[in-house]
Amino acid sequence: MHAIFIADAHLRNPEDTNYRTMLRFLEELPGKTEMLVIAGDFFEFWIGDSPLPFPHYKKVLDTLETLTRSGIKLVFIEGNHDFHLKKYFRRAFNADVFPVSTALDLDGKRIYICHGDMINRADYSYRALRLLFRNPLTRLIACIIPASIPALVAVKLGNHSKGNHCTTATKWDRQQLARDFAACRFSEGFDVVVTAHYHLPFMEQHGEKILLALGDWITQFSYGEWIDGELTLKTYQPDSSG
Repeated sequence: MHAIFIADAHLRNPEDTNYRTMLRFLEELPGKTEMLVIAGDFFEFWIGDSPLPFPHYKKVLDTLETLTRSGIKLVFIEGNHDFHLKKYFRRAFNADVFPVSTALDLDGKRIYICHGDMINRADYSYRALRLLFRNPLTRLIACIIPASIPALVAVKLGNHSKGNHCTTATKWDRQQLARDFAACRFSEGFDVVVTAHYHLPFMEQHGEKILLALGDWITQFSYGEWIDGELTLKTYQPDSSG
């Protein structure tokens, strides 16, 4: 099995460097991999069942369609910037979409995958914000408001997220949060834990178990690659084959 894991691209505008780099990376995948796992925050902001409020995502959505039509399986774990997208992604890409986490069996290994925004149980303010965005009423409102409003929310959310990551980095040990969370999943029988959210790429071996934090596609362009039971943390080089 050949699978790719990515997260935290926070795509905004087609002219942005990370957007263009992501397009190139995705365009290179057909014929090379069997599964693409997106572990949340692929978009700077997406809410609801329709792509109509988000015309700036057309290029990347077209690329995802090309990928899935080529036979690549798409798995999407929603993040804290993209949610309520299951209906559209199932229809457009035959994707498996999960609101929090999922488990995969690859080459005889049990892999737990999540975005990671729920790892820190002490971040009460974020948990309250998450409840607001995940509320079914919010999803309903998203279907009827003008497209300009989600665009405005994307800018506000992006600015808030940048400040929040700085606060998190000084207030909590992000690596230790991931380690403690992974230890619980390992005790449940998982062999590998893949997480994201904190924009901090690292991979650690814990005995025979593996913890992979994916980093981001804003400046780091880091991703995980699974080939026949072997997992590696890689950095995409736009001027190479990847």
